Amino acid sequence: MTIQLNDRCPPFKLACKPGEEVDVGALLGSKKVVLLFMPLAFSPVCTHEACTFRDEWKKWQDLGAEVFAITVDSPFVTDMFRRLENLPFPVLSDFNKSTARLFGVIHEDLKGMKGVAKRSVFVVNRAGIVSYRWVTENPGEQVDFAAIEKAVAVA
Repeated sequence: MTIQLNDRCPPFKLACKPGEEVDVGALLGSKKVVLLFMPLAFSPVCTHEACTFRDEWKKWQDLGAEVFAITVDSPFVTDMFRRLENLPFPVLSDFNKSTARLFGVIHEDLKGMKGVAKRSVFVVNRAGIVSYRWVTENPGEQVDFAAIEKAVAVA
């Protein structure tokens, strides 16, 4: 399955740290949600992406966005990444790769690493519909922050 523009975003829950889950599905249909699928925590491009959202956090709050980063790293790693980078939003662990597969954003083989999330962004509007979708095969390509902001503004 691949989630496309204008699809209803499926509900899901993922761990943000060992023993603690975030129910993203509970926000769907009432909040603007930004899902940032990142290949791996602590990699240079992922760190830049997350820290750019952190550094511009007021903008995302003013737009009413609920932001979630998602990686295939373990909950121990995602929690450490969030804490060390002082991120004001949850970094969710999709360790079993079920959510990345559901959204159709998984590299089956990325330079020998099996099942790494593709760098991708989904903006879900208040009605729970995907209003922006961007996916790249190139893990070194950075997201378009301005395009995401524009999509959230009208979501």
